Parts: sequence; C-alpha cells; structure tokens
Amino acid sequence: MKKLILSVAISAALLSAISPALAFEQGDWLVRAGMTNVAPDDSSSNVNVGGVDLGVGVNVDDNTQLGLNFVYFYSQQLAIEVLAATPFSHDIGLNTVGALGNTKHLPPTLSANYYFADPSAKFQPYVGAGVNYTIFFDEEFTSANTSAGFSDLDLDSSLGLAAQVGFDYMLDDKWLVNASVRWIDIDTEASFDLNGSAGSVDVSIDPFIYSITAGYRF
Repeated sequence: MKKLILSVAISAALLSAISPALAFEQGDWLVRAGMTNVAPDDSSSNVNVGGVDLGVGVNVDDNTQLGLNFVYFYSQQLAIEVLAATPFSHDIGLNTVGALGNTKHLPPTLSANYYFADPSAKFQPYVGAGVNYTIFFDEEFTSANTSAGFSDLDLDSSLGLAAQVGFDYMLDDKWLVNASVRWIDIDTEASFDLNGSAGSVDVSIDPFIYSITAGYRF
C-alpha cells in the first residue's frame, strides 16, 4: 500500500508539470470513495484477570474496506473533511497464544486541511489535522475461546486526535484521484469475563490509514 501511494504521487507530480491548470474554488464540494487500509501500530498493557497479571498483551491485525470522505472548501486553500467508511473488522490476538476474538469499528474523523500548491494547479498536496471518534461493536471471542470460558467482550469507544498528508490530482474539471496517509490516536479498554472472573486490558491501536480514492467535484 505504501509503495502504491508513492507511485501514484510521483506519477501525478510529473503529469502536473505538463497539464493545464484547474482550480478549486470557495464553496466546492468533493466526494471521494475507494480503498482504505487501517494498519494498527498497536501496543497494550498485560491482560489482567481477577486481579492477576497474566504477563501477556494483545495485538490487532489490519483490515481494508471501502473508504468515503466528503470535503467542503471554505477558501481555495482551506477545506473541511469528514472521513467515513464501511465497518472495519479486526482480529484480536494474544501475543504468545494466537487468535482471541474480533471486533468491528467505525472511525468517523473530522479534519481541517490546508492545500499548499497554487490553487490553480492540478496537483494539490495538503496536510490536515482533526479529531476522531471510534465506535467499536460486534465484539466476540472465537468459538474455541468461548468454549474455554471467555465471554462478554466489550471495547470502549475512543476519542483522539488525527493527522494526515495527502494530495488531490484533477483529471478534468470534475473528476480527481486522491491518495492520503493518516495517523489516528485510538485508545480503548477491553473488558471481558473468564469463568466468572473479570478481565481487562488497555490497548493503544494508533493506526496508520492508507487511502487511494476517486473523487468528484460539485
């Protein structure tokens, strides 16, 4: 994914040198859709059950889904963006044991983006910063762990900061392609029950999010 985004960025930069200019304008709306990969840079505390430290943490795998975002331009260089997506699904594992369970989440994110390039250029790099609210749902253990006595898995929702870099490249006066890399601060506490004993673990997911999308300007 990282190599693909880099290749698209280089190609767009070369094309922008020979392409006619098309400007974003105040009041423009962009709608983008495409592939979005959530790659956790995760860490965790040790799992605690009934007040006993088990000496092992958890990990979270990556997932790719349909990413959606909506952008409104307050000026030629300042825009507000809302990130949405179809639900991401992640396996949760014990570091030394293997699969433990899984969860789904939605990561709506609101960002303010600043575009650096000449507003009339086709290649439009930008940076952004904002806030994320991640909602976890459909948390469940694997059937093997359920049989072993694990139950009632629950992950707290998370509120955190987000940052991104990316670019839009105008194909014509309406259509564009976009690539971006985000980092989101996502922290949660997972709680569960193991044969009648309460368990918990604190998890910092802190994913990098890689997106390649196609967009349309209104």
